Amino acid sequence: MGSTAAAAAASALPASAGSGENLVVILDYISQYTHLITRRVRQLGVLSLCISGTAPLNALEGLRPRAIVLSGGPHSVHAKGAPTFPEGFLDFADGAGAHVLGVCYAMQLLVQSLGGAVEPGERQEYGKMDVEVTAPSSALYGEAETGKRQTVWMSHGDEVVRLPKGFEVVARSVQGAVAAIENREKRFYGLQYHPEVTHSPQGMETLRRFLFDVCGIKADWKMQDVLDEEIKTIQSMVGTDEHVICALLGGVDSTVAATLVHKAIGDRLHCVFVDNGLLRYKERERLHVLMPQQFLSKLKGVEDPEQKRKIIGREFIAVFDDFSHKLEQKIGKRPEYLVQGTLYPDVIESCPPPGSGRTHSHTIKSHHNVGGLPKDMKLKLIEPPKLLFKDEVRKLGSILNVPDSFLKRHPFPGQVDEIFVQAIKDAGLYDKIWQAFAVFLPVQTVAVQGDQRTHSNAVVLRAITSEDGMTADWYYFGHEFLVDVVKICNNVRGINRVCQDITSKPSATVEWE
Repeated sequence: MGSTAAAAAASALPASAGSGENLVVILDYISQYTHLITRRVRQLGVLSLCISGTAPLNALEGLRPRAIVLSGGPHSVHAKGAPTFPEGFLDFADGAGAHVLGVCYAMQLLVQSLGGAVEPGERQEYGKMDVEVTAPSSALYGEAETGKRQTVWMSHGDEVVRLPKGFEVVARSVQGAVAAIENREKRFYGLQYHPEVTHSPQGMETLRRFLFDVCGIKADWKMQDVLDEEIKTIQSMVGTDEHVICALLGGVDSTVAATLVHKAIGDRLHCVFVDNGLLRYKERERLHVLMPQQFLSKLKGVEDPEQKRKIIGREFIAVFDDFSHKLEQKIGKRPEYLVQGTLYPDVIESCPPPGSGRTHSHTIKSHHNVGGLPKDMKLKLIEPPKLLFKDEVRKLGSILNVPDSFLKRHPFPGQVDEIFVQAIKDAGLYDKIWQAFAVFLPVQTVAVQGDQRTHSNAVVLRAITSEDGMTADWYYFGHEFLVDVVKICNNVRGINRVCQDITSKPSATVEWE
């Protein structure tokens, strides 16, 4: 999230966040684990937001966080062009009374910026490592942990060799490297390891102590508060005689967004279901599509996934503009707003790359409802779940009494997908899997079907387990299930080979494109 997105997030903060009093901001220095910090903080009942580590200082000033966590990253503090704090950050943190926790790379960045020294380590530390709490009284660990060891996840080649004035070492690795530091007077703290990953079993307890015991933050991040505040926000944004249209696509995110907005403004919400030609099998019949599809002709011949998403984004808006015009003729009032089910991961993954004029790490992919939207869009956006992860949206939907059949839906279209997902349901596995779908490959393979040689297409089945879609592991199906699901070749003409994707995220994304 860059400075523009951060400013938007600041204006959208729920009252339960205490206008920053109980807000945690994570500055991202391109760590693969940054989003996990965001998640872990929320799991402790505290609102957390992630913005670029190189975003301008005014992004932080608008948020006014109680605590700032600086993420790790793949850089060395000695590397040319390595990311650093926004100009004036250290003075801002001191003046604002914010508590700062540097993780991995960011601990070394803190040390170097405050006058300490970081040098290449004689022995690098990667993976699991034991650390020992050495300080008799540590804010991060507590007196009871003094002299005890815990297993943590290390990932560093450089190490701290001299502390800045006012700091003390409170934990070291068994190899002697500095593992944790504190400067209580200045409210600066550092961990050389990653407390946010499951490979650091006591990491959540360390984060808990930092948030509640060190920073004095209250655990007030509750979905009911989010719901109440979103309703108030929408009612204050949309005039009493204004109308809103909603991009209802039949999935979890748009369904929850539509339900929430309807609760706020009633029948002044007009839902549009767009058949883009890429829906689930027989979705049109099931959900009573209101508008015809016009997407496939625009996508014909386009192979680049990023370009496909931008085309889909433009076409969606074109459809909504047309619908707005027709609705204006019917009710005498042109809708001013468009509701989308944009999620926080959509925003994070669609952030622009360096050199684009807005700072962040890397664009993973431009989601059609974020990076794919046209610049000349006439409708103003309402995105109720844009600060929520998928599991949080499901909790919000449960409060809104959205049926489980919608809240538990997996996305993705097609007849192969229908057979695959139905087989998962028949095996009693649907609720154990976060998402499952089939990928059609534009590759023809040789097979023998009905005693005849065929030259047809292959499909890949992907099923994952996850909490939020930001990280995921592939689901291990038993042999019996896989033997049964190969029936796809017998039931779908033009398919003669079935494969399974066994790649986790990272390194792969959930979707293929």
